[in-house]
Amino acid sequence: MFRLKAALFGGALAMAAAIPLAAPSLAQTAADLGKTLTPMGAIKAGNADGTIPEWTGGITKPPAGWQPGQLETDPFAADKPLFTIDAKNVDKYADKLPEGLKALIKQYPDTYKMPVYPTRRSAGYPQRIYDETIANATRAKLAAGGNGVEGAKEGVPFPIPTEGVQAVWNHLLRYRGLDTTRRVGQANPQVDGSFTMIMLEEKVKYLYQAPGGTTGNTSLFFLQEVVEPARLAGEILLVHETINQVAEPRSAWTYNPGQRRVRRAPNVGYDNPGTASDGLRTNDNFDMFSGAPDRYDWKLLGRQEMYVPYNSYKLHSKEATYNQIIKPRHINQDLARYELHRVWVVEATLKQGTSHVYAKRRFYIDEDSWQILVADHYDGRGQMWRVAESHGISYYAVPTYYTTLDTLYDLQSGRYTAIGFDNQEPPYKFDANLSTAEFSPDSLRRAGVR
Repeated sequence: MFRLKAALFGGALAMAAAIPLAAPSLAQTAADLGKTLTPMGAIKAGNADGTIPEWTGGITKPPAGWQPGQLETDPFAADKPLFTIDAKNVDKYADKLPEGLKALIKQYPDTYKMPVYPTRRSAGYPQRIYDETIANATRAKLAAGGNGVEGAKEGVPFPIPTEGVQAVWNHLLRYRGLDTTRRVGQANPQVDGSFTMIMLEEKVKYLYQAPGGTTGNTSLFFLQEVVEPARLAGEILLVHETINQVAEPRSAWTYNPGQRRVRRAPNVGYDNPGTASDGLRTNDNFDMFSGAPDRYDWKLLGRQEMYVPYNSYKLHSKEATYNQIIKPRHINQDLARYELHRVWVVEATLKQGTSHVYAKRRFYIDEDSWQILVADHYDGRGQMWRVAESHGISYYAVPTYYTTLDTLYDLQSGRYTAIGFDNQEPPYKFDANLSTAEFSPDSLRRAGVR
């Protein structure tokens, strides 16, 4: 796929459908946090017709019967779908659907559907994160060009965003625990649904979110190793992500088992292909969006009620096998769950003079967690190209709201990639007590030859 130059786009992007949005309220201030707004900046009250309830604190402790060492069980297992959105009734709900989800229904009218359940505002966080988020509201500021954050620590930096890039930084710096490890699968199914599961082992040390915050400019350390299948096993990626990317860009290294060498990897970012993704996702598609925001102009379109993936415990359940989840063209939508939530809508347009395979992107960011839930990706002709969904759950022992399975659908090839399969794997560890020494290039070299 050729790399697109912003200067070539012209008016092509105007072809992308627009949606009516409410502008952010200028009356909202830091004094409203914890009162009419939640500590994270969401509207605390429900909506007028009661289809979105009031936020009452989310889930901050495990349900009865759950034990550490188990996959998270569904606290809403008794819920039944209210209705299903499909090709027959999509027009009825069009004003509350991301453009990408409408495109998926149009492309796969016989199989892609959205079972809609009662809305459960389950996102909850430690009190420390709430306190620091409220404090960040009056002390955080953007670095030059919006390519970094200054003055913030621990909590999301901009709970009352006035710019699109601020909302994106909230996603990048949201709380996901401190020292985490996970073993998850990534699949890149063929059009007929056949796949080879690629198993990844990942370690993340979050420095920005640690008590007291980071003393440097590094927001997190990330280490990812391919452990299956044998033909790919041993490939390792190490990333040091930064907070102020103007002062210091991300650093990355890779270990190639065939060469038995550690190399600097300046191309780990932007639109270079993601690890073992068969070219179906870019590096900055990881975690819905990651890395530097500097190649786009970001516009905050406002907050809107949308049907989005949420509380996707069926996709996390040990009862679901990978063969049951992975189907031709898209995952098994019978296992998906959608709810009506308020989301911040942010549009990213490629800057003149820069390059990226995506000419425009639109992100739908959960107001309660700052997790990107859906992302639309457009090509240089203004046509919808790829659609991403983040199916998340509350990891209530932490507590945090985070993904369990991210999918990215390529409408042009008819294929998709999905990462996060953990149904037959050990549960995520959020208290792994990792040392910074485990994330040095030297440790990468030692891991590669063990």
